[in-house]
Formats: sequence, structure tokens, C-alpha cells
Amino acid sequence: MSERSELLAVTPDTKREGVDAAAVAKLPAPGSVVPAAFGFTPDGKALTYLKSESASLSRVLWRVELTGGEPRVVARPPGNGDTESTLSEAEKLRRERQRLRETGITQVVRAEAADVSVFPIGGDLYLQRQDGPLERITNTPTPELDPRLTRDGSKVAFVRDDELHVIDLASRQEQRLTQGAGDGVTHALAEFIAQEEMDRASGYWWSPDGATIAYQETDERHIPPYSIVHQGGEQISVETHRYPFSGAANAKVRLGVVSASGGPTRWLDLGEPAADFYLARVNWASPTSLLVQILSRDQKSLRLYRFNLESLQKTLLIEETSETWVNLHNDLRVLDSTGEILWSSERTGFRHLQLHDRDGKLLRTLTAGDWPVDALVAINENRREAWFSAGRETPLETHLYRVSLDGGEVVRLTDEPGTHRTVVASNGEHFVDVASSLNRPPLTTIRDREGNPLKILDDSSSDPRVGSLRLAPPELIEFVNRDGIKLQGAFYPPKSKVLGEKTPLIVIVYGGPHVQTVSNSWALSADMNAQYLTERGYAVWKTDNRGSARRGHAFESALNREMGNVEVRDQVDGVSFVGTHWPEVDLGRVGLTGSSYGGYMTLRCLTEAPDVFRAGVSVAPVTDWDGYDTCYTERYMGTPMNNADGYRKSSVLPHVEKLRGELLVIHGMLDENVHFRHTARLTTALISASKPFALLPLPDERHSSRRDADRKYVAERIAGFFEQALGSR
Repeated sequence: MSERSELLAVTPDTKREGVDAAAVAKLPAPGSVVPAAFGFTPDGKALTYLKSESASLSRVLWRVELTGGEPRVVARPPGNGDTESTLSEAEKLRRERQRLRETGITQVVRAEAADVSVFPIGGDLYLQRQDGPLERITNTPTPELDPRLTRDGSKVAFVRDDELHVIDLASRQEQRLTQGAGDGVTHALAEFIAQEEMDRASGYWWSPDGATIAYQETDERHIPPYSIVHQGGEQISVETHRYPFSGAANAKVRLGVVSASGGPTRWLDLGEPAADFYLARVNWASPTSLLVQILSRDQKSLRLYRFNLESLQKTLLIEETSETWVNLHNDLRVLDSTGEILWSSERTGFRHLQLHDRDGKLLRTLTAGDWPVDALVAINENRREAWFSAGRETPLETHLYRVSLDGGEVVRLTDEPGTHRTVVASNGEHFVDVASSLNRPPLTTIRDREGNPLKILDDSSSDPRVGSLRLAPPELIEFVNRDGIKLQGAFYPPKSKVLGEKTPLIVIVYGGPHVQTVSNSWALSADMNAQYLTERGYAVWKTDNRGSARRGHAFESALNREMGNVEVRDQVDGVSFVGTHWPEVDLGRVGLTGSSYGGYMTLRCLTEAPDVFRAGVSVAPVTDWDGYDTCYTERYMGTPMNNADGYRKSSVLPHVEKLRGELLVIHGMLDENVHFRHTARLTTALISASKPFALLPLPDERHSSRRDADRKYVAERIAGFFEQALGSR
């Protein structure tokens, strides 16, 4: 039997069920209860991770010894495990920006050089030494946010009431290190833009010796508050956010260092106007040397500075520039023994690893080719080697590779086709591999340094829903668009059809930067929205247009200064290819749907290609880029002042008169990312243009839906809408 047949085979007594709206609403998706937050102990002899004890979102901490024995639960949340209901508004918003849905133990904070961990649970902090019992270390009415341990595990820092605090874990003595927060000023917290758009969740950084902390002060008092009204329940409440709209003021950020035992803060001269740069990354090179990455407001320049904390003198080490924009990364590492700097750059058009000396001089390029490094996974200083993830052979897959810091051959360490997510032990002896493909739910394996499997840690195919539901993997296929560029697509055939009749097509779209939707991964087979629509008699199609991730900077920057143009052309070419390759598809009945950037793309496709798309469901869409945030929007579009024509062309609002197809708009009214105001402005424009449409507001949802009942209802409404607009079988 083929791998697919083995996976989808069921016993004669097993009833094969179709995918209904309830199955769409249930999280996690089938075969997606996967271990996460892996961490090898400092001695490399054990591995800890988070995973549910059942097919749910509630997670506990597991531990397995690499020398033998089965995984065992070593920590559960106190009480009944209901941590969601005890979260503060600040914690809920941080979870929203990190796209976290899990409950129970949701985060493990580990010490780098000691087998000590801290867990934030229900607004308080708990300590665990090795695999011992949880010890509660805070018990306050105000939550502790973003805990961080020193390298030796002797102290933990955190933010409470917007101020930085430290607890000595031996004496349990607490020290507040900052003061003056409040009324739009915070200390040691990453601002909204850093959390949402720069992949930086923390606003402070321990020195290697645990004696000093670098932290940011954020001043948002000059940014007008944006109010969101909670009006779906019995009580009315209002939350306000300092939201920096494109072209308007950013938060003012400054960086300081303070002793972990208290005392005055010494502020660093970053040499930039306070609101016209982004504090991108901060790393310690030594107890007296701080590395700071500064991104210019237009994001065309990224500078790496070294600050000597004895003299506060700064030195420019590396500068990256681009005519479009510079993408941030998390690939900076400093070798303790030599001071050499491991770095990655897109100067060739593809991200590759470089080794620089301690003064920033390029020593050698470690990787090269027409493929990008996805991320640096680990370095081993003793062996002088770097481990990284990439899709060197094909952008449809992700593998683990290793290369010497002294140059040489790149060695691939994962062989099985598919997508591999890996974590490497600090001693370089083992790594954990979470591997999946279209035909294989995630399999978690502990492997030796050469990639040989030693132990199966978890097999998600044991989820009974994998066998009981009719999950049909899509077909991956490559095609060429009108401009001669190769694009990747995924086609899901309908699970039922009427003989002799053509099948309507629904395109599921995202289309925006930093996202890849088509890959050889279980996520495509477990896309329950796609499976639900094929169950209802539709063919479903996905394609990654220009602007999406993992194809190099030129591919991504094709949308520079005019979003919603080449992306629509590529989606149209994808539909045309489907009609040619699968003639049973009815190109007269094509709909599409997407959320966030995909919601924007849905509207753009309906207005810019009304002859192709007959109906669309737009979820949480941006409708005009002047209403989105500074960092994301200005990266691709510039500002409304220096690119007025691009903003006008990229907006949905001036072009709604071209809409001819049927439209359903769905939006959470508490969305603090893409505000409901986008949909309100769209509504005004559609009414002014006398265009019929349907609107489904979700009064108690944010950018992503967290209620099972809401997700089920939305799935039913979307299917019903397409049946009315397109028919089904």
C-alpha cells in the first residue's frame, strides 16, 4: 500500500464521516495536536516540551530522558487548568499578537545554563527545578508579564504594572528596577508595532552574567487613543489603544541599561530621532558589550551597532540597505570565544548566512544559491558549525542543514519529503524533528546529529479523526504565470459531483508577504475549511502569488508601493490554469475567500477581476492602507504622503463601483489589528455605489475567532453563501 492509502485506511467497523461545520470549528485540527516549545536540558540528556494530554488546546509539560524511558508529564497548571478565564486584558492582547490559542501551560521560560524553568500561569509565576514540583513565586492581583531567567537560573525578571522587576529565586526578594510608567509610558514592554510587525515580543534583555538588564522605555502619549467598544453583551465597556496609523507618529522608544540590584538607568544615545526609527533587535555580546539593531523608519536601512557599556561609545558594525525594504531576522549570534558574529543577509537577493569578525568585517559567506535560508536554528561553538532551516531543493519543503563556520559543504540532515520543524541541543549531539507531509500527520522524532532516528516521541496519526474523517490531500502543481514566473498551487477535487456537470471552484487566498500557503505539509490536508467545501461539492484551489514568502526578495518585492496588483494578476492566472488543467471545473462559477490580507485580496479580486470571480467572502479585510499600522504598511507602500497614487490604486474603496459579484463581509468588532473601521468604511462606499452586499459582524471576536460557536456559525454561513451564489454540485 502507498503511504497515503495506509494513512487513510480504516477498519471495516470504522464509519467514515464527512467534514461538517462542527469539525471545522473544533481546534486543533485533526492530526495537529503536536508537541511544541521544545527545550533540551543544558547537559543535553533530557528534553522537555508542551503538549495536550488529549486532543485539546490545554497543554501540560512533558519530559523525556534521552537515555531511555517514556515521556512523562512533569507539570500541570494548578487548579482545574482553566487559565483562559483568569487572563488580564494585557495578557489576552499579547496572546492575540502572538497568535496563541492554547491554554493550560502556554509558555516555558528556561535558563540557558541550569535546569530551571518558570511558567506564567493565570497571571502569576511558577518555578520548577529539574522535574520537581511547581513552586509559586508570585501571588499578586496584577499579572506578571514576559518573565525571563538569567543564564544561570538564579533570578527571574518580569513586568508588572508596566515596570521592570526582579526576584532573586534563592531569597525570594523582589526588587523594582524602573519607575515613572503610566499614562502612555511603559518600561520593558515591547510596543504594539514590535509585537505585531517585527516578531519581537520582549522589551528587555538580561546580560550574560545576570548583573545588568537592557530595557526599552516606550512613550505613546503623543499617539491619539483609538477606542473599541464592547457592545455584544449586557454591559458596555471601552478599551483604548495607541495605534500608529500609516504616515502618522510612531511610539518614541529609548534604550537604557540598569543594574539588576537597582540604581539609576543609563540611557544609550541611539543617534536617531526618537519616533523615526524602530528598535529592531537587542543582543548581548558580553557583560559589557551590547549589540543593537536600528531599522530606519522607511525600512531601507538596518544598522548593527556595538555599545561599550563602560564608555557608552557606539560603533557601527554592519549595515544592510535595500531599494525596497530590509527584512528583519533572528539570525544574529556571537561566539563567546572569538567574538565572531554570525549574521544573515539578503544582499544577493536570497537570505544567506555570513560570518563577520567582532568589528563587523565580512570573513566569509557560509551559504549561497538561488534559495533562501529560512532561519538559523542553532550554532555549536566547539564544533564551529551552524544549523539552519531552508528549502534548498524546493520551496515546497523545509529541511534542516548544517555548515561549518570555516566554510565548506552544506549537509542536509532530514531526508523524508515534507516539512521539518527542528530544535537542536546546545551540544550538537541531538535534535528533535517534527516532520509532516500532505500524506503524513506530524511525526515527532529524536534524532542524532547525523539525522538518524533514535526515538519516536509522538505520532499525530494516532488522532482518531485522521482515520474517521474523509481528509483528502490536495495535489501540488507548478504552473507559469503570464510573466513567465513559476508559481505553486494546490488543488482539492470535490468529494462528490454530479455526472456530466461541471464543478464550481472556490479559491482560498491569503496572498500577502511573509506567508506561504502551498507546501508539502499536513497543514494543507488538515485545512478543514477546504475539506468542508470539497465535502459540499466544490473544487478548491490555493496558489502563492508574487509577494509571498520563501522565493527570494525579488519575488516578494514585486508588490512594492502598489499592493493588490500583481497579486490579483497571479490569482487570475491560477484560475485560468485550473480551467486548463482540470476541464471539469466550471470557470463561470468561481468564488474566493480569505482572511486579513486574504480578506483584502478577496475584495481586490472582486473589483479588479470581476469577469473571473463571481462571489467572495472577505474576512477581517484591510480596505484602505491609510487605516493600517505604520511598520507593516510603510514597509511595502511608503507613506500616504510620498506615495499617494500607490495608496489610491491599492485601496478597495475608490474601486467598489467595479464590483459585480456577490459579496459577504465578516469582521470581529473587537479587532485591534485590522479595525472594524475598515469594514465600516467599506460599507459606506458600497452604499454610496448602490452595491448589494451581506455583512456579518462578530461582536465579541477579535482578528482571529476564539469561540467554537462563532467558528461553526461562520463556516455554515460561508458554505450557505457560496451555495446561493454559485450552486454546488
